[in-house]
Amino acid sequence: MRDIIVKTEKLSKSYGKFKALDEVDMTVYQGDIYGLIGRNGAGKTTIMKIISGLAVKTEGVFEVFSKSGEASAEDKKRIGCLIENPAFFGNMTAYQNLKYYAIQKGIADKKQIDDALELVGLTNTGKKKYRQFSLGMKQRLGIALAVLDNPDLIILDEPINGLDPIGISELRETFKKLNSERGITIIISSHILSELYAVANRFLFIENGRVLKEITKEELEIACKRCIVVKTPDTKSAAVVLEETLGITDYSVVSSGELHIYEKKLSPEQLTKTLFENGVSISGVFENIVSLEDYFKSLVEVK
Repeated sequence: MRDIIVKTEKLSKSYGKFKALDEVDMTVYQGDIYGLIGRNGAGKTTIMKIISGLAVKTEGVFEVFSKSGEASAEDKKRIGCLIENPAFFGNMTAYQNLKYYAIQKGIADKKQIDDALELVGLTNTGKKKYRQFSLGMKQRLGIALAVLDNPDLIILDEPINGLDPIGISELRETFKKLNSERGITIIISSHILSELYAVANRFLFIENGRVLKEITKEELEIACKRCIVVKTPDTKSAAVVLEETLGITDYSVVSSGELHIYEKKLSPEQLTKTLFENGVSISGVFENIVSLEDYFKSLVEVK
């Protein structure tokens, strides 16, 4: 079993009468790239700020590195974050900017600057000033600052916002490199589902401060692949027919009135006929391919 890096239980945050977070439960394991998915204002940034110590919870508990959040000040150096745009100097190079922050952080080994720049692909910027950087380069320098302390956990809030496809692709590879080569656990937020899907292995869907679903990538792939949807008030009998008559085990009961069947060789027509012949009442049978956006919408509609 992997170590737990971050765990929250009923984590809540209120601003006056407005509840930004409402009893959020989440678990991040060592080695995860953990994707926070939700619309703007859903509560993603608030979660990240509380975990990184930039905001104070109202209720609930959270642990970072198996210590309570309130008592984890000594572990803050193990956390790097890019939540709000860091203040870089426009007339300084990438190296000079990181050197400034290295001094502020008390980092004596300047090799850490070179390592951070190499990790995000900014070693060849030379004398180019920060003000001349593309948006993608600026984002990568922010990530270099986040990893400057050689953290075990980095927290990145909407790091691909505003980037073109090339910039997004470059950052995607950077995240994978940080995770695979450095063993860094990453919590990353975005409202661009397809990009998080490309890098993350676990996900938390959130809406209006409440958790809709915490799910692994494998579970998400099952939920989003081609399936035959069966609408029936008698899912138990339908499941018996699937297993005993059709020999199908690759299915899931997604609610009290719906099954998803993933058998590729089965047609909706064949399934309807078999269920009807075995006395199973059905209100609908149809083929469906669920996109990530459709899946998110279905979670929101349930709530």
